[in-house]
Amino acid sequence: MSRQGQGLAVLIVSTLAFTVCFMVWMMFGVIGIPIKTTLGLNATEFGLLTATPVLTGSLIRVPLGMWTDKYGGRIVLFVLMMLCVVPIFLISYATEYWHFLVLGLFVGMAGGSFSVGTPYVARWFSKERQGFAMGVYGAGNSGAAVNKFVAPALIVAFGWTAVPQVYSGAMLATALIFWLFSHSDPTHLVDSKITWRQQLVALKDPKVWKLCQYYSIVFGGYVAMSLWMVQYYVGEFGLTITNAALLAACFSLPGGVLRAVGGWLADRFGAHAVTWWVLWLSWICLFLLSYPQTDFTIMTVNGPRSFHIGLNVYLFTALVFLLGIAWAFGKASVFKYISDEYPANIGVISGVVGLAGGLGGFVLPIMFGAIMDLTGIRSSAFMLMYGVVWVSLIWMYYTEVRGTHLLGADSRRAS
Repeated sequence: MSRQGQGLAVLIVSTLAFTVCFMVWMMFGVIGIPIKTTLGLNATEFGLLTATPVLTGSLIRVPLGMWTDKYGGRIVLFVLMMLCVVPIFLISYATEYWHFLVLGLFVGMAGGSFSVGTPYVARWFSKERQGFAMGVYGAGNSGAAVNKFVAPALIVAFGWTAVPQVYSGAMLATALIFWLFSHSDPTHLVDSKITWRQQLVALKDPKVWKLCQYYSIVFGGYVAMSLWMVQYYVGEFGLTITNAALLAACFSLPGGVLRAVGGWLADRFGAHAVTWWVLWLSWICLFLLSYPQTDFTIMTVNGPRSFHIGLNVYLFTALVFLLGIAWAFGKASVFKYISDEYPANIGVISGVVGLAGGLGGFVLPIMFGAIMDLTGIRSSAFMLMYGVVWVSLIWMYYTEVRGTHLLGADSRRAS
């Protein structure tokens, strides 16, 4: 097989592997609903349950990236997937809350697959095509949407315990397919020069903190809301878990598959311009999503009149669909920032920013649950995200926007 054919095979099976890994990583967003009912969990405990795998998947990113450089992406990704098979299967036998938390930590390793596959795939393509290759691989985020199609169907047909059993089989089969059809190239192996010390030193640069803030929204928010959305539909609109998951996929699916389009837009208009408009669209959508269902009465000349303000399920779904598209573009534009501003230090900075995004996906679901328990308002999750986006917009305005144009050559220079 030619090198071009090998690169294409690597891209296809790696994207398949990442999609399955992301599907498993998001598993508790669906099966957590019947588990919550069985164990009598409150919203905070549910948030912790869904977020636990995200913690491991975030923390393991940097060492996995270093091992990929040293040993090669093929062996690292294969071993990573095989290590997840047994913990996934054991979830079906868990009975206590702490059982799910401990197993969730091990299952969360699947989320680290992004930092393995990205450099592994990129090295099979020329520099001119690496952005496209990484964009296609990154579309494996759509595993969050696949989870919302598959898991509810299994729950309805066989009960929630069938989901981890089927997912463990899918992980095993995918790992074997990946090993059979992927390839290795010894010239790709390098001694990783990225250390934890370098990661920490990078945090001295205020620009890195800003990029971490952006990515904690577009990726961390995407992960958090993918985990939170199904139970939100069930609680807010009274839908069945199957219908809720189907509508929740309207957020997860574009948020995953359109990442490559975001990369093209960032190349065309600049990372700064794309990120700026992503944040504004997010701000508008989250403002509308934040408004709780409200009934009020006013006195008119003809007597009291009652009114209701609130989103119905159709308007809500349309808004989260737009939000998913915006965050897909934003995920790509933030990494364009990194390649533009840190061309000689991409590995270190992307490791820090990726870690921040993953930790955002861990912290936010817990905060969603805590705020909901405190206020009793379901839309408080969107209120929190609205505030985070507002901070980012102000930060971006004072550090980048003043004195620049947002389209054309000036925006490309600003990025």
